[in-house]
Amino acid sequence: MISFEESMERLQGLEVPLCGVQKLFLTQTLGRHLAQDVVADEDNPSAPTAAMDGYAIKAQDQVKRSLRIVGQTPAGSEVKRELGEGEAIKTFTGSLMPEGADTLIPIENVRVEDEKILIEKPVPEGFSVRPVGENYTKGEVLIKKGSRIGFAEIGVMASLNIVMPLVYQRPKVGILSTGSEVLEIGEPQSSPAQLRSSNNYTLEALTTLHGGEPVQLGAVGDERAQITQAMREGLKSSDILVTTGGVSVGDYDFVKDVVREALGAEVAFKGVVIKPGQHVMVAQAGQKFIVSLPGFAYSSTVTFMLYVLPLIYRMQGSNYWPKMVYATLKEPFVKRSKKTEFTPCNVSIEDGEFFVDFAGNKEGSSAILTNMLGENRALVVTSPQEGNKDAGERVLVWLINHI
Repeated sequence: MISFEESMERLQGLEVPLCGVQKLFLTQTLGRHLAQDVVADEDNPSAPTAAMDGYAIKAQDQVKRSLRIVGQTPAGSEVKRELGEGEAIKTFTGSLMPEGADTLIPIENVRVEDEKILIEKPVPEGFSVRPVGENYTKGEVLIKKGSRIGFAEIGVMASLNIVMPLVYQRPKVGILSTGSEVLEIGEPQSSPAQLRSSNNYTLEALTTLHGGEPVQLGAVGDERAQITQAMREGLKSSDILVTTGGVSVGDYDFVKDVVREALGAEVAFKGVVIKPGQHVMVAQAGQKFIVSLPGFAYSSTVTFMLYVLPLIYRMQGSNYWPKMVYATLKEPFVKRSKKTEFTPCNVSIEDGEFFVDFAGNKEGSSAILTNMLGENRALVVTSPQEGNKDAGERVLVWLINHI
């Protein structure tokens, strides 16, 4: 087995092809990854603009205390005249500033009498005037290729009149469960030895959350011929084929052999010194990837996040950056192995600081997916060299619900 650090290095060293690209209507691109740089084609604003309602004036004229109102400039209208000495033009939020004006004095700073404004509270020169290019300047790269599109990205592209941006297609992630004990949801249970197929639905949800396109391949029993056929078919319809179960060292764990022998894939690594999920395997078959995960639910979920999410992001010109923070233990922590461990926990914020506790954790095997339930659940990450820790010590925490 290799260390966790080495597995990450090997994963990063794989040549990952980009998915194809497509044009989508702007409102359909939320959550997608840009396949182009978004570049400003003009200054914004393109001329000095009022930042609030008030009067456009020359700052030096405020010493006069009284200025003549010679017109107004509603938002969206053209400026009809140049501002002269001792004059004021009523100007509204978003309106262009008149030629000759360098300052906007707010309505609340003046009193209007007989078509004049009486200045009660002067303002500094340039007050409430948006300069040319305050938002962005022509030629500026506003959103980089590979960026995930959120609400702000959509708003910026709308301001640039980008109707159909170019985005990466979603990588197809085939999800196949193995095990003769596995039952599809909806199937009747005939024996207490049978288990519901939950892994493929958990991993489907994770795939969708992180911008992939899940391809459900169902479940197959622990027969080599069945597994081989299912994996061959799965590779045809997937960019990344993910299997759960059958990757350990048991008599019926055929997946690792099928990957190497029947599919002829090149194995990047098999076995990592981590807990949970030490029997994880990553392989490459041409331009496609096979990631074989353990069958226990907690193990398969953690290893999917570690080894599949980075591939999903890289295929879309991006990178997956787990959200890591340091937090203070509220109670002692028991290190259970000499491996890199990912331990479920609760994370909270108090006075701007992160804290961790283990309330509600169920002890047992790595099959306990309920240990990940809840918005405030996270994972304490500890290295093989670390041991037990006391309350008050700091630990590294992976905020797994942060996307």
